[in-house]
This record gives sequence, C-alpha cells and structure tokens, in this order.
Amino acid sequence: MTKITENSIEQLAIERLKEQGYQHNDTPQRNFEDVLLIDTLQTAIARINPSIPIAARDEAFQQIQRIDSPDLIANNEIFHRLLTQGVPVNYTQDSNERGDRVWLVDFNNPDNNEFSIINQLTVVENGINKRPDIVLFINGLPLVVIELKNPTDENATLKSAYQQLQTYKATIPSLFITNAILVISDGLEAKAGALSAEFTRFMAWKSADGIMLASHLVSQLETLINGILNKATLLDFIRHFIVFEKTQDAKTGITSIKTIKKLAAYHQYYAVNKAVESTLRATAISAGIKDDPITR
Repeated sequence: MTKITENSIEQLAIERLKEQGYQHNDTPQRNFEDVLLIDTLQTAIARINPSIPIAARDEAFQQIQRIDSPDLIANNEIFHRLLTQGVPVNYTQDSNERGDRVWLVDFNNPDNNEFSIINQLTVVENGINKRPDIVLFINGLPLVVIELKNPTDENATLKSAYQQLQTYKATIPSLFITNAILVISDGLEAKAGALSAEFTRFMAWKSADGIMLASHLVSQLETLINGILNKATLLDFIRHFIVFEKTQDAKTGITSIKTIKKLAAYHQYYAVNKAVESTLRATAISAGIKDDPITR
C-alpha cells in the first residue's frame, strides 16, 4: 500500500490542476523577494491591451507594484478593484488626453490568459523565508494559495493548515496583496475561504458542475479543483462573487470600521448563474432571438 504523505497530496493536486489546463512551473525565473512573475505579467498586459500605448501599460504595471499600505486587507481590496474593473490610465492620443482601463486578466476569454502552478514557492520578506505548498498564478499574479496537510498525521489538521496561512500572512504579506482565494486541505477534506475569514468561515465546494453533489468517494480536494479552480469558473468567481463589506467593530469600546472579505458559497455561485442564464434566455425569447444567448 502506498503511504500517504503531504508530498503525495501535493502531487495529486498538481496533476488535477494540470488536467484543468494549468502549466506546472517548477523553476520560475524570479528574485525571491518578488511575488509577481514580472515578465509573465508584462507580456500578458501587452497581449490583452494591444491598443493602449506602452507607456500607459507600464503605468498600470507600476500602479500594481505601488500598493503598499500597512493594512493587508486594504491592499487586497485595492488590488481586487484594479483586477476586476481595470487599472485606470491616462494618455495622449491624437493631441487629446484620453482615459482608459488596462486589464490584467482577460475575463471574457479564459484561454487568452496564462494559468500556472508553482509548488514550494520560496518567498523572502524582511529576511524571513517561507514556502507555501502551492500557489496558482494567472498572468503572473499569485491569486490562489493552497496549504496542504497529511491526513495520517493526527497533528496535521485542516485547522493547522489554516493557522499556517495566518503565519504566512503575518510574515510574507506581500504574497497576499493579490490573493483572491485561500484553500486548505488534507487531501480528503478541502475548504476555500477569504483572506480575512476565520477558520469557521472556510467552506467546502460540494459540486463540480452545479448539477449534482459530488460523490463521497471523491475527495473534496478534487471536487474543489474541478469545481472552482477550473479556468472559466475561477475567472467568473473572482470577477463577480467576491465582496468587501464594511462593518462597525466596537469590541474595544472604540467604534471603528472593519473590512471583511467574503466569498460566495458553492450553492450561491451556481444559483446566481442559473438565474442569470434563465433571465437571458427569457429576454432573448421575448425579443425574438432564435439563437441561444448563452452559447452563441
């Protein structure tokens, strides 16, 4: 019988991600202080925004690198807005000042983006060296961090994977400025959560297609990878199903505004998309459009 180890779980996750079209990049050319794959990101920006002048594209890239306040959640919210709404730039064209948006990701065409996996990514910040298990990049941006534990080790639980992520957030926060989703797993159970979420708010992804619940014979990690981390769903989820809410925190006796990042649960994601599809079809029928507006 093959012994289950954390490494074997890591390799399983990598293989499942490769089946979804991710490229495994085990020797990235980068400085350990850089969390962005700079060449990949700059190439993607040029590919996705060919009509925008080089200087404006460079300015968009610089805006991403200038996100650097002491508050990680505030930084993450700023980046999420730039990612999902485009980076605002100005440039002169035909003697006229023009405002435009530079897109870091092509949300409409998943295959126009570069999806890659790096396992055991070395990150050095303030002299501290850490290596998260798996980091998923889209166009050189580290958007998903996966922390794994061995299910045969009674001390290596989902809770310990969550606590490891908290350590990373405290010691190498630069990796999490761009983070969209955190994943914790022991190879069997797997849960996804937001950057600010407590452990109890991490949730399993229980369906790979939104039609049927996954069999209990399939590990939650595989279901999560197939369900939310496939290219199209991940892009859709990042763009439309992540919110930042402001709440008042008066626990200390001093009322302050706290930002909480929230992810939609799997059933919310599928329910909303089904409702949107139904509305589009009904609108098309009433307008006399014969082709399916979802597939055409």
